[in-house]
Amino acid sequence: MHQAASTIAPLHPASAIEIRRLQPHDHARWDAFVQACPEASFFHRAGWHTIMEQSFGHSGHFLYAEQDGRICGVLPLAHIRSRVFGNTLISLPFCVYGGIASSHAAAHQALDAAAQALAQQLQVGHLEYRQRSQPERHDDSGQHGWLSKPLYATFRRPLLADEQDNLLAIPRKQRAVVRKGIAAGLHSLIDDDLKRFFPLYAASVHRLGTPVFARRHFALLRTVFGDDCQILTVCQGAQAQASVMTFYFRDEVLPYYGGGSVLARDTGANDFMYWELMRRASERGYRLFDFGRSKLGTGAYDFKKNWGFTAQPLPYAYKLVAAESLPDTNPLNPKYRWFIRAWRCLPLPLANLLGPHIVRQLG
Repeated sequence: MHQAASTIAPLHPASAIEIRRLQPHDHARWDAFVQACPEASFFHRAGWHTIMEQSFGHSGHFLYAEQDGRICGVLPLAHIRSRVFGNTLISLPFCVYGGIASSHAAAHQALDAAAQALAQQLQVGHLEYRQRSQPERHDDSGQHGWLSKPLYATFRRPLLADEQDNLLAIPRKQRAVVRKGIAAGLHSLIDDDLKRFFPLYAASVHRLGTPVFARRHFALLRTVFGDDCQILTVCQGAQAQASVMTFYFRDEVLPYYGGGSVLARDTGANDFMYWELMRRASERGYRLFDFGRSKLGTGAYDFKKNWGFTAQPLPYAYKLVAAESLPDTNPLNPKYRWFIRAWRCLPLPLANLLGPHIVRQLG
């Protein structure tokens, strides 16, 4: 298990700050800074540069601030050019968190200025920071002129050291579903490959009317992040019923991609899966469970609240560059409902073939 973030040593305020682009030889020291910086998340890790370019074909612009030869701030960005969904510079597409992670205000300001200059150079519609909280530093270059859009909330809660305490922390009705799974003889195991995970995930998102990521995307995540990316599968006997790909960062556990079979609702496999993830993570010493973001007004949002998690609004920040307004790519937008209904009607093999070409444009 990774240790929690430590305090970053103060830097000499008179030293010049240089903005540089991530290079392959910088990955280790970039990640060392991310590991230590309290503002950073798993999605600030250098490996996401590889994911952006190799999984999705998007140009990565991973910027870092350097002072006295040490990294003092990072800003991972990727450029999405889509004829349908627009031209954007985002920190970070396909990730729930992002934005600037820095050790002091001057580094934050320098990275923000560099990102805005890059957005102008690329002539994107808008620049987007997927920050988890409002920056403590408010200066003209950092927050002035930024727009917000209350669309998402995240759900994070401490894990307790004792298994029974964690179970009792789940509200009674939801706890009953977990116990139902236990009574049904469900059990969990760690998978070393995608054989059970991907079919369960692909069928699940298809039922939701959502394009699927390519199988190679998940294989690349496993390669890039190694032991910090793990698959847990829930079975009844030999039959796999639910599976989740999870990220581990410092003392946090983040279930990220998951899916269940049509049988999972009857057996409680999806609920049992998250309980098993909590139980196993707590045993390994992890102390925070991050249920990830959900859109306000959705079933996923209600599901996480039913687990006793408190919704924490995500203050994503947007700055218009070439566009006059922000695009509304929210699937709750009525104009996308026909697409969702049509996608559900596609044969699953065809949806799995077409999905990766569409989803890479969404971000």
